[in-house]
Amino acid sequence: MVAGASKVDPAPEVDLDFPREWYEFTDPENESHVITADLTWLLSRWTCVFGTASCQGIEKGRPDDGCCSHGAYLTDAEDRERLDAGAAQLTAADWQFREIGLASGYVDDDELDDEPAHKTRVYDGACIFLNRPGFPGGIGCSLHQMAVRKGLEPHTVKPDVCWQLPMRRTQEWTKRPDGADVLRTTITEYDRRGWGEGGEDLDWYCTSSPDAHVGQVAVWQSNAAELRELIGNAAYDELASYCKRREGIGLIAIHPATARSNRCGS
Repeated sequence: MVAGASKVDPAPEVDLDFPREWYEFTDPENESHVITADLTWLLSRWTCVFGTASCQGIEKGRPDDGCCSHGAYLTDAEDRERLDAGAAQLTAADWQFREIGLASGYVDDDELDDEPAHKTRVYDGACIFLNRPGFPGGIGCSLHQMAVRKGLEPHTVKPDVCWQLPMRRTQEWTKRPDGADVLRTTITEYDRRGWGEGGEDLDWYCTSSPDAHVGQVAVWQSNAAELRELIGNAAYDELASYCKRREGIGLIAIHPATARSNRCGS
């Protein structure tokens, strides 16, 4: 599709509350680490549809921004270091606003939850790293495109929030009945509610849209690199093995956006 071309009329998004199936297991490399995985999400056929007629963007009137309209909050110093290292690899052919970003900065001071925070700069209505329609190098995240060109995994150069979406990882220490402390990691869908009260204000959101549940493979496969980074290689191998078996049996609680997409396409 040529950026800026007409979009398809979006299918109605599914409700946020629906049954989910979960798989809980212990990290093979760490008995004090328990992982709870949302199979309804991981076996869904969600895929990123940025750059296609299906992606409506999160801001009304800016469909070609995708989910990059607001910039990205950086989580910590390591996240900033990763961004700086990625930006240093961008050429003028990769990054439409490279000259501006290097001259006047690509990170702004901000606040998050009433605490000082840093965020990628918003330039001309969207993240400064987002290449816009008409740029010879193509639209989309300049960091992502550079990574693909160099054969790198995109999560090694992009801010945490950018490469993790729409995966949601939460972690908390809990105490078992025997008194042992365990780290519980939950992997699930980053739906509208993940953004707090502002989530309902987004003009369109892909995880709830049947238009984005058109992937050729399930999320546990298409986002394997990101999942390995989130839970570790051994834990991912265990999860992948179970997902493969569960796919063969068939889920009881199928993601409604995937189910609706299948019905629409049949």
